[in-house]
Amino acid sequence: MELKITLNLYCSNVTFNTQHMFNNAILKYVFSTLIVVLFLSQSFAQEIEIELGPNEIAENQGFPISIVVKNGRLRSYDEFPDFPGFTKRGTSSQSSTNIVNGQISSSHKIIMTYAPTGQGTFVLPPFQMEINGTMIKSTGKKVKVGPATQQRQNNSPFSHDPFEDFFGRSRSAPTEYVDIEEDAFLALTVDKNEVYIGEGFTSTLSFYVADDNRAPLQFHELGKQLNEILKELRPENCWEENFNIENINGEPVTINNKGYAKYKLYQATFYPLNTETIKFSPIELKMIKYKVARNPSFFGQNRQEDFKTFYSKAKTVKVKELPAHPLREKVAVGNYRLDEKINSNDLQTGQSFSYQFSIYGLGNISAIEKPSLPKTKEFDFYDPNIMQNVNRRNNKVTGSKTFNYFGIPNEPGTHKLSNYFEWVFFNLAKDDYDTLRSTEILNVIGESKKNEHIKANDLGAFYDRIEFENNELENVNQYEKTKLLVNVFIFIMLVLSGFLFFKKS
Repeated sequence: MELKITLNLYCSNVTFNTQHMFNNAILKYVFSTLIVVLFLSQSFAQEIEIELGPNEIAENQGFPISIVVKNGRLRSYDEFPDFPGFTKRGTSSQSSTNIVNGQISSSHKIIMTYAPTGQGTFVLPPFQMEINGTMIKSTGKKVKVGPATQQRQNNSPFSHDPFEDFFGRSRSAPTEYVDIEEDAFLALTVDKNEVYIGEGFTSTLSFYVADDNRAPLQFHELGKQLNEILKELRPENCWEENFNIENINGEPVTINNKGYAKYKLYQATFYPLNTETIKFSPIELKMIKYKVARNPSFFGQNRQEDFKTFYSKAKTVKVKELPAHPLREKVAVGNYRLDEKINSNDLQTGQSFSYQFSIYGLGNISAIEKPSLPKTKEFDFYDPNIMQNVNRRNNKVTGSKTFNYFGIPNEPGTHKLSNYFEWVFFNLAKDDYDTLRSTEILNVIGESKKNEHIKANDLGAFYDRIEFENNELENVNQYEKTKLLVNVFIFIMLVLSGFLFFKKS
């Protein structure tokens, strides 16, 4: 009896066609299962450390830095650091298991190989990495790089699969890695291709991976790359409302009836400040893409690190001028509504009241200015307290801006606050200018405070004496004789002074 088994290994199919090889496969499976059971049955305390390579290497040799986790799984780790004088060449992994007196210990290792850029002595400064949620420190070291030497054959016990010898495979056969075509792309999208000055549009940079993608991909130094990407993404002639993406998680989406995982990297709403066309250049993102072994083994290294750069397409957003209007240069643009509150509609002259003028809606909330109040003697209005709330969600920026006014009526009567409080904006829903006006009406009773207002102004001490002075008319010529006598007296004094001066001389 012949049984046929086909294993789908990324890009190759391996077929066994004999009962003998089927038995060997079962034996290998049983042996592998036994090892897994032993791992689960006993364990030691987990130990994590960073191992550095030798103090001296040849120019044509690699310097390894390893993450070692003993008696536990390697779940997560930071990017390996960069060092002057070395370049990264890729990672490899090793696993080992020891059984001593019935006790099992395991070790998992990730090795980053650094290639020297030349000869000399290089200093690796102290560094730290977060491994399995724990910050692990390394003291660093000096590494001397000498002339190139002849490479020795690799006799590492982890460079081959022990099952290959057990099942008759050749130990000397090198591992062949193949590059699998990825089904992924980088895209920069905008929700509008044409906007008015002040009208917001949302730009999103995302990485898409198809649900049936088989090429292993991983982000590479994403934080460092995003710092450079944002310099290119942010237009100079726009106000930015950043959505501040903190966690990058896959979001299921459908594109052309095909499922993808969407990883949103950056999102912001921009509000143009002038009519200059907004141009987004192509953005590039470097990803780690692994090559996979054509014939995967149980203990051997089954993938090889490589890199792939993805590019987005250029985008352009046209900006147009608002229609003619006296306030075209000052108005906000968006979809807004008014909400107002007042503590009392029935007042007495001189009695203070509070009034809240709140603007809600979609648009650049930060650019909303307070209503421009006309000058009036009927009320005293004071500068408002301002409260702002901005929400960034569902690819839109919404919020509110509230102006809290304090006022005092000076004249009795019925007063419409619409005569004082109105706010003009460009309504995107109507594609025209619109005005938000107050609907509140105040009923004011009491005496006019206009005269009290005049009294409140201090005109000085001269006017304060008016009511105490005699208001009878007097003849201004009655003092002419007195003025003549005073002038004669002054003349006589001058003559006597001159006579005494010359007599002493």
